[in-house]
Amino acid sequence: MTAPTLEIDIDPVWSETTDWENLANAAAQAAAKVAPELAHESMLVSLVLADDEEVHELNKQWRAKDKPTNVLSFPMLSREEVLSAAEAPDAPAMLGDLILAHGVCAREAVEKGVTQDAHTSHLIVHGLLHLAGYDHETGEADAEEMEGLERKALALLGIADPYA
Repeated sequence: MTAPTLEIDIDPVWSETTDWENLANAAAQAAAKVAPELAHESMLVSLVLADDEEVHELNKQWRAKDKPTNVLSFPMLSREEVLSAAEAPDAPAMLGDLILAHGVCAREAVEKGVTQDAHTSHLIVHGLLHLAGYDHETGEADAEEMEGLERKALALLGIADPYA
């Protein structure tokens, strides 16, 4: 099974204790298994593992929220364009950008009682689904659909249901 190609930039604040590149690629593989429209190497995603300050500035600039958040997704394609690109798997398509904030992710992992690796995997899957056009903020049915896909992808990675 193929997955989107991740172009990864890792801020030094993310420790060297985890192979973040392998973790991100495994999360992308799992997301592609549950959302087949993502199962194309020609689809590109820029993934930045950033510090809280960078995410804070981006969140303030693009979402008018003056605080850092765990993950930001900046889709480049509409849902219809993603589905069209999936039908022509050899045509390159830039899905968009994902940016994760280290400190927020680490704090949330502690609060949830999970490892930072598991929480980061969840946020990458979540962000990739956003880039594919899924949106949990457009209604209860959409939220249930997206969370269901996240559960399935995380189960493939051996990660417990984050919504239980």
